[in-house]
Amino acid sequence: MAGHSKFKNIMHRKGAQDAKRAKIFTRLGKELSVAVKQGIDPDGNPRLRAAIAACRAANMPKDNIDKVLKKAESGDLSEFSEIRYEGFGPEGVAIIVEALTDNKNRTASEVRTIFNKFNGNLGENGSVSYLFDKVGSIIYPSTAGDIDKFIEFSIENDTKDIIENGDYYEIITNLENFNETRESLILNFGDPENAEIIWKSKNLVQISASSVPTVFKLISGLDDCEDVQNVFYNFEMDDKDLNLIEQ
Repeated sequence: MAGHSKFKNIMHRKGAQDAKRAKIFTRLGKELSVAVKQGIDPDGNPRLRAAIAACRAANMPKDNIDKVLKKAESGDLSEFSEIRYEGFGPEGVAIIVEALTDNKNRTASEVRTIFNKFNGNLGENGSVSYLFDKVGSIIYPSTAGDIDKFIEFSIENDTKDIIENGDYYEIITNLENFNETRESLILNFGDPENAEIIWKSKNLVQISASSVPTVFKLISGLDDCEDVQNVFYNFEMDDKDLNLIEQ
């Protein structure tokens, strides 16, 4: 199993769905709060436009979105700082953690505790980010269209890559072309299932079956941290070992 999408799906299945849904809404709300400070008009603020699209894709109630936008207009939004943590898990797995927090000391302590608890090490900024590329990721279900049409679109729009992975297609874009490509895809194929900026690993580390449970607990623990927005990692595992985390 390669990449973090499939692994992330397993984490979501194992968690209580209502709790996961609430956490997703909290994360999206924080991103809206940060994005809107770059401008209240989505047409002139690509980050806000992407954040609103992500909220809609997650079926966040419109009232929730409007509440954040109204608070922005009145200057009544909480202050969140964007922080990136980098570290290592078992067998040298590289991990990047993105957080939005109103208390840097609290978040740093919680993230460090989780790394230590599951045989990981929190490193300095730059200790693992060179192992990743920061790119745009736009995901469509395979029912959105024939793969050949998506490949044709990718060639015409000079995207970095397109990945066919079972039930979905993932279009990888350059960071600077992310919003433009997403808008063009919407015109051609409708709304994507997900569209976000990610840290995509350049090479994947194969981990042994014995490390699978611990790595899963480490990634899950970080993902469950209240201030954490995203967790990215560079490992792969054999599909036969999935039962070690799905049971």
